[in-house]
Amino acid sequence: MSNPTSPTLAAVVAEPVEKGNSLWHDAWLRLRKNKLAVFGMVTIAVVTVACVAGPWMASYGYEQQDLMNTFAPPNAQHWLGTDQLGRDLLVRLLFGGRVSLGVGLAATFVALTIGVTYGAVSGFFGGKLDALMMRTVDIIYSLPFAIFVILLMVFFGRNIVLLFVAIGAVEWLTMARIVRSQVMAVKKMEFIEAARAIGFGRRRIIFRHILPNILGPIIVYTALTIPGVMMLESFLSFLGLGVQPPMSSWGVLIKDGAEKMEEYHWLLVYPAALFSLTLLSLNFVGDGLRDALDVRSSKD
Repeated sequence: MSNPTSPTLAAVVAEPVEKGNSLWHDAWLRLRKNKLAVFGMVTIAVVTVACVAGPWMASYGYEQQDLMNTFAPPNAQHWLGTDQLGRDLLVRLLFGGRVSLGVGLAATFVALTIGVTYGAVSGFFGGKLDALMMRTVDIIYSLPFAIFVILLMVFFGRNIVLLFVAIGAVEWLTMARIVRSQVMAVKKMEFIEAARAIGFGRRRIIFRHILPNILGPIIVYTALTIPGVMMLESFLSFLGLGVQPPMSSWGVLIKDGAEKMEEYHWLLVYPAALFSLTLLSLNFVGDGLRDALDVRSSKD
């Protein structure tokens, strides 16, 4: 005789099954709880939209000169004032944001492509090849980054595209080291041994099984590389080796403003403030991603 208090098979089957969350979903939930990271993402989105759409909607071009209205302070016609050639500072600031953000993204992509590929190959094969590749990284690391980029710019010429390549060519070293260490840890796991036993090729194991499992550190370091690249571009532009007139970047505007800061402070204050806010926001996002993608930080 069945126990009336025991649940029937139909009742057990009818009970709802709680669905689990993926690691990426949990990471997104943790990221949304980080107020500084959310502030950073919103700020970057607003700055990006303003830099992309702003120059198209403005009444002035970034090259348009008004020699009868030079060094005008902020007013109703020119919200952030004008520079030494009567060019609208707001338009040049937004257009310069395009260049600075573009350099940051493009150079980071170059560094990401080189660093991930180089580090994955070095960590996966190991042995003498790994030793040779890492000693090469150590040699390049011993060279000052700024001087190395300056030499590349002087040798290949001052070109905005070459600026992307030159900065990306020196920013991949740390990425390569991070990827190498992660690959060396993952390649010893059981599922990699199973992939080898099945007969998968080395390239498939690296790009289909190892790299997807180390995306967390790669994403975090990529987010933290963008502000570093933008700082390097601004430094080069400040020295006159980066973006060339009449184009502008935040580094160029800061350089021009620093030369006139005692008399026309707005030429320095607004570019420096926007540049600092953007870098701070990018670092907030990078720190937030680091905490969100660290499974040890989960308290659930």
